[in-house]
Amino acid sequence: MKGARVERRLAAILAADMVGYSRLMEQDEAGTIARQKSHRVELIDPTIAQHHGRIVKTTGDGMLVVFESVTEAVGCAVEIQTAMGGREGNLPDATRIRYRIGINLGDIVIDGDDILGDGVNIAARLETLAPPGGLCISDIVHQSVEGRLEARFDDLGQQTVKNITKPVHVWQWRPAASDDESEPGADRQDIRFCTAADGAQIAYATVGSGPPLVKSPNWLNHLEYDWQSPIWRHLFRELARHHTLIRFDQRGNGLSDWDADLSFEAFVDDLETVVDATGLDRFALLGISQGCASSVAYAVRHPERVTRLVLYGGYARGPAKRGAEAAAQAEAMRTLIRQGWGQDNPAFRQMFTSAFVPEATPQQMDWFNELQRMTTSGENAARIRAVNNQIEVTEMLPR
Repeated sequence: MKGARVERRLAAILAADMVGYSRLMEQDEAGTIARQKSHRVELIDPTIAQHHGRIVKTTGDGMLVVFESVTEAVGCAVEIQTAMGGREGNLPDATRIRYRIGINLGDIVIDGDDILGDGVNIAARLETLAPPGGLCISDIVHQSVEGRLEARFDDLGQQTVKNITKPVHVWQWRPAASDDESEPGADRQDIRFCTAADGAQIAYATVGSGPPLVKSPNWLNHLEYDWQSPIWRHLFRELARHHTLIRFDQRGNGLSDWDADLSFEAFVDDLETVVDATGLDRFALLGISQGCASSVAYAVRHPERVTRLVLYGGYARGPAKRGAEAAAQAEAMRTLIRQGWGQDNPAFRQMFTSAFVPEATPQQMDWFNELQRMTTSGENAARIRAVNNQIEVTEMLPR
């Protein structure tokens, strides 16, 4: 009605969603529904009530909950995610029910039994950034709960999220009994930042002990997300058992600077910057996929520093350098990236997932789709792809 007063108030908003809901329903519809109901009745709803939350609405695979206390909201989420690990932990990865949760503190609009507003939208976007079984919170939430809860959070920095104009400062919950601390030989990685010559901030991680091994970035990376991923974690943790493993997020994606100039020369310069920041004199260099070309270029620049050069699944010449047909296909792919990358439907990203890991399990497929979506924007993915399409290091190979 015209002139009606809009009711607004500050609240903590929790958005939760089940990972791979459609796949789980296709595999075992009756079993998935029964287990989901059991989790709701025995764990989720009672925990929300204990923390004085109100369920605003539910869908088949998610829910929206509002709390008057941000501390109660985060405490509730941590309790649910911790308990879910025990309830589903003995099941095969491909059939396990996991939730993502995002929490924001913001102004909401009361619309009958529903809530609306940017505070709600940001909570929903934070949920999509969380890993399966994980929790992401906004910076204002972190400021409110820091020192009040035993839960620990890793700073993911500014993240660009769909339909939100300004980047959102995000923190990711680190479970107390995380794989980083429970697996023998797999020490918790130390993430730091260094500055390239043009001012771009580059995030790098070191883990393990022993002879240094530097890995060049590939398509695409996120230091935190990769470390948990069923695609990469086995390799990284094995390498870290006997080496000091050093990885970094290429400019334009992950925890590194998204708003930076992108070029092949800049990619190689960033490798130089990270090596200098870690104080390494001599080290082995590992290149995978597009990381092979930058590894080759670095080894040509600094042959005295590279003790071993390990190249796997890479290429010396990008698609744009392989003839007219390959160039046209590469340009068509860039157009698809720009138009479809940020959509909730993973169909566009699935093209890359199928190409990179065609024999992956359903869980690995889900992870790789999510890795690509959360680690960069559609515009940056297209820009990175343009650089990779123009790679040409064949003349360097004899050197």
